[in-house]
Amino acid sequence: MAVLAETPLVADPPPAPTRLSGQHKLILALLLGTQFMLTVDFSILNVALPDLGADLAFSKANLQWVATAFALPAAGFTLLFGRFGDLFGRRRLFLGGMVLLAAASLLGGLTDSQQLIIVARVLQGLATAMATPAALSLLTTAFPEGALRDKALGLNGALLSGGFTVGALLGGVLTDVLTWRWAFLLNVPIALLVLFVAPAVIKESRTPEQVKLDIPGAVTVTGGLLALTYGFTAAGSSGWGDPVALGSLLVAALLLTAFYLIERKAVAPLASVRILNRPSVKWGNIGGFLAFGMETAVVFMMTLYLQEVLHYSAMATGLAFAVPGVAAVLAGLGAPKLIGRFGSRNVLVGGLLVQAVANLPLLFLGAEKGWFALVLAVLGVGFYGNVTAIVAFNVTATSGLPNEEQGLATGLTTLTQQIGFTLGIPLLSSMVALGASGHQDTGSAAALLDGIQLGVGVDVALTAVGVALIAYFLRRAARQPSA
Repeated sequence: MAVLAETPLVADPPPAPTRLSGQHKLILALLLGTQFMLTVDFSILNVALPDLGADLAFSKANLQWVATAFALPAAGFTLLFGRFGDLFGRRRLFLGGMVLLAAASLLGGLTDSQQLIIVARVLQGLATAMATPAALSLLTTAFPEGALRDKALGLNGALLSGGFTVGALLGGVLTDVLTWRWAFLLNVPIALLVLFVAPAVIKESRTPEQVKLDIPGAVTVTGGLLALTYGFTAAGSSGWGDPVALGSLLVAALLLTAFYLIERKAVAPLASVRILNRPSVKWGNIGGFLAFGMETAVVFMMTLYLQEVLHYSAMATGLAFAVPGVAAVLAGLGAPKLIGRFGSRNVLVGGLLVQAVANLPLLFLGAEKGWFALVLAVLGVGFYGNVTAIVAFNVTATSGLPNEEQGLATGLTTLTQQIGFTLGIPLLSSMVALGASGHQDTGSAAALLDGIQLGVGVDVALTAVGVALIAYFLRRAARQPSA
């Protein structure tokens, strides 16, 4: 009897799941909760800084270092730690960041030393640089590209932006009801809970092949980002004529240029130029920077406005940010549906446009308390557009890439988030200082109001220009099959 040889059939890949499993829900809750906590740390001390400064006898000149000490490592080491996670294990890096965060927060909450407060903030920034890219990489590798990943990124975007506003809210409430120390201590039980649950829920994830670390790239990009962050912070506090600020920005330009040239020739680059040259990655990340940097700077300026111009308490100022917090959550839930209907690139442009237009009325703020209602309405609408853009940015900048490049892509999106948080506030703070400089008393409410109006104007203008460029180049890229 003749035997017919069977021709093996290549099965179609199974369709991506469209519903969350129980395991997916646990992963989502753990990683998103952690991302939310890390984002809260960016802003929770903003409202509480005056009380902290008075308690520990900080001078006004030195108090800014409580914020800067966190921002420098959080921005400077993000890309480097993202690559560490790819090579040596994302879960391992994530858990290490949580251990460091718990220890640093405990130190900050218990110390009475100015120096140890600064050390605690530096360690919190390092913990954030470790855990944030690892958590986002674990999120994107746990969910296949498609509806589930879009939903996960949508919730992530809502919590990222909402975390910044909730941080301001919590900072005000904790300062008034308890003490500024709880802005640190609140992290400790949450980090311990994550450390207890995560090993049983999250699987280890890394790139399939061990690759040597790009040491020259790591040194230049980390040094460049540190110098860039320090330069913008110094310019925001001392003005654009400050030689230290200008020198730092020059060093940053040289190091980041060297980094780009190194990456073009590196055998195992820290950040692949090929990925950086993808239109969706490049313009998606530019959109993400505008979303994170410009709107968080608006929150900072409105914190100043409510406390220093309208003379609201820390608690009232914090509670005001409940409105944009709710808008952020609603936008995060609704953005994936908009992306499914209109595409992530169109939603990115639309969200940024809403953000820019919503902030226009802030150009006309006055010193009367009746403006409080306008601020709430503007922040609500602006944050709806802002979070919609953030979700679209995450989808745009991480879609269409193989799994082994997800660490680099998510590392870039996380870097964009950290740089936006870090640079947006000092950049527009320098505009506030410039606008106030025309008054004899630059610390008066009238001077601050003029400065805030200039800062808002620059914010809106930068966002509008960015929207036009992103819309043009993404549309052009969509017409090219190779893009």
